[in-house]
Amino acid sequence: MSGKRITHAMVLAAGMGTRMRQLTNGTPKPLVRLGGRALLDHVLNGLGDAGVRNVVVNVHYLADQIEAHVADRTHPRITISDERGELLDTGGGVYKALPLLGEDAFFVHNSDSVWAERGPSTLVRMMDAWNPATMDALLLMAPKSESLGHDGLGDFEMDEQGILTPRGGREQQMPYIYAGVAIYHPRLFAESPEGAFSVLKLWDKARTAGRLAGIRHNGIWMHVGTPEALADAEKCLASRAA
Repeated sequence: MSGKRITHAMVLAAGMGTRMRQLTNGTPKPLVRLGGRALLDHVLNGLGDAGVRNVVVNVHYLADQIEAHVADRTHPRITISDERGELLDTGGGVYKALPLLGEDAFFVHNSDSVWAERGPSTLVRMMDAWNPATMDALLLMAPKSESLGHDGLGDFEMDEQGILTPRGGREQQMPYIYAGVAIYHPRLFAESPEGAFSVLKLWDKARTAGRLAGIRHNGIWMHVGTPEALADAEKCLASRAA
C-alpha cells in the first residue's frame, strides 16, 4: 500500500451521449439528472468526499454547459481539459490532461458510473489497495450479479489476488465488468501517441508487465448509459432511500 492519499482525478465527460440521445439532444450526458442531481455531481461529490481536491473534467459535446455547471465548484476544485477540437477517447483524453494531474497516481472516473455502496467507501478502499511499487493501473471491478445497465458478456475474470484475465475476443460470460473507475500512475502513459486512442491498449501493456490489478466493488454498481438504465438506477436509489 502506498500510504498516501490520492488528491487528483480526471472525470471523462466529453462523450456524445448517443445511446441516451432523446435525453441528450440539448443536454450533455454528464448533466442528465439521477435522483434529482446531475450524474457529474454524483461523481464529483464522491471524489470530494474521498479527499480528492483537484479534478480535471474533459469537455467536447455541449461543452459550454458543463463548464458553466462546474464554474463555481471549490470542493473539489475543477480544471477543464478542452477537447472541442478533437474527441480524444479514453486514452488520448487522459494523456492530454497529464500536465494537470500531477506527478503521482490519480483517479480516472467515467461520468456515467454511479453506485450504492455496501460498507466502506469504494474510492477509499481503492486508495488503500493501491501499490505503486507493483501497479501501474488498478481497476474497479463490478460483479455482473450486482450491476445495473450492463447486458454484455462481461469483461474480466479476477482471482483472489486481483489478477485480471480479460475476455478478449472470446464469446463467453465473464463474472466482472469494468466499473468505470481506475487509479493510474502517469508512467502508464509513457510513450503514448498523440491524438485519440483507447486506454485498453495501455491496460494490455500493464497486464503483460504484471502491473495491472483489480479490486471488487461492494454494493450495486450502475452504468447509466441509456434511458432504460437511468430508469433502473432511479428505482434502485429510491428503494434504498425507502
